[in-house]
Amino acid sequence: MRTSKLIDAKERRRATYLRGHSGETLALLAMMIKGYRPLARRFSASGGEIDLILRRGDTIAFVEVKARATLDTARTAIDAKKRARFSRAVRTWMARNPRYATMTLRADAVFVAPRTWPRHLPDAFAIEGM
Repeated sequence: MRTSKLIDAKERRRATYLRGHSGETLALLAMMIKGYRPLARRFSASGGEIDLILRRGDTIAFVEVKARATLDTARTAIDAKKRARFSRAVRTWMARNPRYATMTLRADAVFVAPRTWPRHLPDAFAIEGM
């Protein structure tokens, strides 16, 4: 019985990972159609992760992608703790890429749900400490 629960938990984690990865790919495609160009994907640092880092003109968009069963549940999935970790990763990325310091920096969100086109929310939340 115990082994069965471990296998089920492992399978759920894998399914969640694959759903997130697929959501990020779909979000990237949607953003590229809108004219954004990728600079980085799945950037991890300082205990946080940025799903997509995109550029369009003089704007750098740090994008949090949330894939959920519905768009409404995706919209509520970015909490204060997530925003803090995300902001730390943004500050680290900026420290490593100072050539972008004069550009407009924005924290965007893209919400992904089955059978719907991804929804882009520009400037979804403030980047803390910037």
